[in-house]
Amino acid sequence: MKPHITISSLDAERLEALLDAPRPADVTGQALLDELARADIVAPEDMPADVVTMNSTVRFEIIGAGEERCLTLAYPKDMAHLPNGISILTPIGAALLGLSVGDTMEWPRPDGQLLQVRLLEVLYQPERAGEYFR
Repeated sequence: MKPHITISSLDAERLEALLDAPRPADVTGQALLDELARADIVAPEDMPADVVTMNSTVRFEIIGAGEERCLTLAYPKDMAHLPNGISILTPIGAALLGLSVGDTMEWPRPDGQLLQVRLLEVLYQPERAGEYFR
C-alpha cells in the first residue's frame, strides 16, 4: 500500500507543466503523474513541516542497498547549480516527493525493478522556512 502524500499547489502546478512538455514517455514521468492525481494538494503555507516538497533537502535510505543519502529535490533546470541535487524526474526523486518522515515508498526503476525509499529526515523545507513562492 502506498503512503499518504501531500504536495503543495505550487509544486503540483509546476510539475504538471513540466510533465506536459513534449518529451518521450517514460515510467518515472507517468508514475509521477499518477502520484499527483492521488495526492492531497495544499496551499504552500499549509504544508506540514515534515513533508518533502520541491527544493527540500532530505536524508533518506534506499532499503536493501544499505545506502543513506542527503540530497536536495530539484527541477531538472536547477540541477547544474546543485552539487547535491536529485532531479524530480529520477525514480528516487519522484518517490521522495510528498512523503512524510518515516514513510517508505516503492517506486519503479527504468528497468522495471522496484526500489524502496524511506524518508529519515527533512533537513530543510522552503515552506517551513517561509519561502512560499520560490
